[in-house]
Amino acid sequence: MMTTTTMLRIEGLRQLRNPYTLAFILAMPVVMYLLFGASSDFGSRQAGNGNVAFYVMTSMAAYGSAVAMSSLTSLASAESKQGWGRQLAMTPLTTAGYVATKVITALSFAVLSLLAVFTAGAMTGAAAGDLWRWFATAGIILGVGLIFGLFGLGVGLFFTADSAAALASISMTFFAFFGNVFMPLDGVMLDIARFTPLYGFVSLSRWPLTDGMLTTGQTDQMWAVLLNIAVWVGLFVALVIAGIKRSKARR
Repeated sequence: MMTTTTMLRIEGLRQLRNPYTLAFILAMPVVMYLLFGASSDFGSRQAGNGNVAFYVMTSMAAYGSAVAMSSLTSLASAESKQGWGRQLAMTPLTTAGYVATKVITALSFAVLSLLAVFTAGAMTGAAAGDLWRWFATAGIILGVGLIFGLFGLGVGLFFTADSAAALASISMTFFAFFGNVFMPLDGVMLDIARFTPLYGFVSLSRWPLTDGMLTTGQTDQMWAVLLNIAVWVGLFVALVIAGIKRSKARR
């Protein structure tokens, strides 16, 4: 237990010294919220049970948490392929302890990202009708966001160690642009967005605020949002399994 705690402390400090972690997981979601949610009077307009600033804040917090989970968990599998696992075998730290350390670290940075965005939102006028909506939104983001740890793990196992973390985070940015996260989509683009992995996650995260109502006036159905999440969980699990098989084939 002590070894796991020590490893967790070392891993946390290592990531805090990583410019990539600070830029893409902690700073970028806050900056994007400030640019699109708090930089004009548009943010104070009504949106569901709150305002537009809260809507944008939720989107950026969900994005930051997904990036944290996917990129940091991809490092675990990448490190194991670089021989780090054999080094750890010489210590009292078990494989389960190593995996737990990586997952806890990823979740911790997801929490930090969410707190940073929510703090910026609270300081710049993001508002929801009831206090419980803040907590419900945060709970959904951190709970459902764990699924992107599977994505990161699969990417780390399937692709080379040098490109795994970058590919995981770049993929999240791509999914965000085409998943109705960064900007409101309509028409054919919205129809396409409903099939992307971030769509269901972010839509569910916004639910306490919007009750499924989109900025275009359309309404998502809860069953469709949950189906999107369930399908992508299945695909992420398949990616992990494929990554394990490919990793074994390289040996």
